[in-house]
Amino acid sequence: MDTIYALASASGKAGVAIVRISGPEAHSALSHFAVQVPKMREAVLRRLVDDTGVVLDEALVLCFKSGASFTGENTTELHLHGSTATVRAVLEALSKVDGLRLAEPGEFTRRALENGCLDLAQVEGLADLIEAETEVQRRQALKVLSGALGDKAEGWRKRLIRAAALLEATIDFADEEVPVDVTPEVLELIDGVQEELEQESAGSFISERIREGFEVAIVGPPNAGKSTLLNALAGRDAAITSEFAGTTRDIIEVRMDLNGLAVTFLDTAGLRETDDHVEGIGIERAVARANAADLRVFLSTDDSTFEGLAVQPDDIHVSGKADLTGGAGVSGKTGQGVSELVHNISRVLSERAQGAVTATHERHRVAILEGIKALETARSEIMFGAERAEFAAEELRSVVRKLDALVGRVDVEHLLDEIFSSFCLGK
Repeated sequence: MDTIYALASASGKAGVAIVRISGPEAHSALSHFAVQVPKMREAVLRRLVDDTGVVLDEALVLCFKSGASFTGENTTELHLHGSTATVRAVLEALSKVDGLRLAEPGEFTRRALENGCLDLAQVEGLADLIEAETEVQRRQALKVLSGALGDKAEGWRKRLIRAAALLEATIDFADEEVPVDVTPEVLELIDGVQEELEQESAGSFISERIREGFEVAIVGPPNAGKSTLLNALAGRDAAITSEFAGTTRDIIEVRMDLNGLAVTFLDTAGLRETDDHVEGIGIERAVARANAADLRVFLSTDDSTFEGLAVQPDDIHVSGKADLTGGAGVSGKTGQGVSELVHNISRVLSERAQGAVTATHERHRVAILEGIKALETARSEIMFGAERAEFAAEELRSVVRKLDALVGRVDVEHLLDEIFSSFCLGK
């Protein structure tokens, strides 16, 4: 196994920069800076000197033994002064050490996976934590990183292995009288796991929306005040506003943190019949994107039409340009009703977010759905009678393999390159 190194903190100027070294030579590499290996996990201040005797920096040096580090390997961390020149000098010195090489993107985390320090779901949670923009995203990613999905998968695994073992025990008594009818216990185990898997599958859609962000489409006829409302929500001129109908042709997106939730607001083309080919394309896109959005805000006027839009129960209906009508509603120009609208949007999305689970990626959902299908087959085999017990047991073991894929025990090698390609160098 090579010894690898990289800048583990963000690049650019900072108060502190951390260079991580991991692998068999991680501790002995300190000798190339004229530094003795300190006690494990004890931070010591040392002067780093290159092979020509030039002082590179005064740094805090930390060493970790294999089994007690992030990667599971011998690891050294150099906490440097965070100038680009200092980091460059230290990395250059490390590049001259035989047996050391620059880490590839995500390689530290990949080694943590290979050494059993993290499972695959935890790796994905770590990637999500690095990308988290809002408080709810942070909490969800941290929950996955803590191993919550792996713990659930292990519980399902144990119960299904128990069920399979009970069925296989009946096979051993195929020519004799079976001491106990195991069918009720097996069915109870299968039904319990299936119910939990179905709950996890249903909640995974919300978890994925939290991770990727919700979309809220602002829709309505031309000149209903959609673009002005978007600008008010964004606190800047994100969209062009005009008294002329049909100004907005394409979809304008503004991403915001709404009470801890990542939300992208969409300003869409005004809905009306038109002979303008370009405007017609914009309206078609508006309808398609609005129907795909998580929530729609309908801004209505006296002649509002929303043809082609699928209205959902949670969608919000409000009158636009309240500053001109003098009635109740919302006005992006004066701010009337904007706070109430934001509150309602936040309430709807927060209520949905309460259904989140630990399965946060489509990969998780696919594996769970395949597991549910195999469980249904196993149940059918059991209902055929004892002569089908062997087939039922094999279906249960198939479910176990699919759940093992959740945490990277089997059949995930082809996924690793794709997953780790999203990691930055040094992680």
